[in-house]
Amino acid sequence: MKIALITDAWTPQVNGVVRTWGRVIAACGAQGHEVLVVSPNDFRTVPLPTYPEIRIAVRPGGKLKRMLDGFQPDAIHIATEGPLGFAARRYCLKYDLPFTTSYHTKFPEYISARAPVPLAWGYRLMRWFHRPSRGVLVATTTIRRELEAEGFDNIVDWTRGVDTDVFRPGRPRALEGAEPLYLYVGRVAVEKNLRAFLDLDLPGEKAVVGGGPQLEDLKRDYPEVLFPGPKFGEELAAWYRSATVFVFPSRTDTFGLVLLEALASGVPVAAFPVPGPLDVIGHDGPGVLSEDLARAVMDAACISAESCRAHAMRFSWDATAAIFLDNLAVFERKR
Repeated sequence: MKIALITDAWTPQVNGVVRTWGRVIAACGAQGHEVLVVSPNDFRTVPLPTYPEIRIAVRPGGKLKRMLDGFQPDAIHIATEGPLGFAARRYCLKYDLPFTTSYHTKFPEYISARAPVPLAWGYRLMRWFHRPSRGVLVATTTIRRELEAEGFDNIVDWTRGVDTDVFRPGRPRALEGAEPLYLYVGRVAVEKNLRAFLDLDLPGEKAVVGGGPQLEDLKRDYPEVLFPGPKFGEELAAWYRSATVFVFPSRTDTFGLVLLEALASGVPVAAFPVPGPLDVIGHDGPGVLSEDLARAVMDAACISAESCRAHAMRFSWDATAAIFLDNLAVFERKR
């Protein structure tokens, strides 16, 4: 099957959306499917306002049409609600082609964190964007319920996976002797609520691994915190293995792939009881969820590495790809 994936988030961006699609595409390719990725890399781009590290396509409609017409896909999936996502939506509706979408980011909350835009406006736009979709793939039950409460009626449950070969305990660490070490991995941006973590009075060191628009401000305001920048592969895994507790202060993630990476590395999680952590960790899982984040961190430190690893082993990228493939809206085009 020939699948066109339209995404405004792609390499060299470093985030859970890019990592998820990279693994899903690899799994689809292993099954003999051909995937065309249409990303900002194929277009003229400008920096995203308030987030210059991310570049978005400028007026992509004409070239996107030529790419899709030339590829002649059997199915189209729109992964993001950016300029490419809107252009692909228009293309599909114009030519009466069914398509599916996914909901990776709590977009209304993301916008409200950066500008005085009411949440209701953001959810109105999201309902309009996803309404024609044959299925909106969401990562957790909590997000499903939230979207259904906002009027969505075309939701498909979609799990995530983790590479348990790369992220595993028992291998070299990035730091030795820095215990206890409290770690965050991910984008360094305002919607990640990192100050809620960095302001905690904890006995030990803190580290923030990642890059983003808030990095320089946080480095200036928290000179005692380690900021090693973005890390990848085995180097990233070594940072996870150095941690005593993985601290996830975000209140806006739809899943939090980094939670699984930490657990697979044998590191317990402390987080707020919000979507993402509620679904990955739960109240009796390998972590502690509480509105008192400091207490959650201290309690999580008592959880064994073995229970964390066992929990992560339940998640598979093959299962993630299977759900994606099973829910595609396959169509016949006039050749």
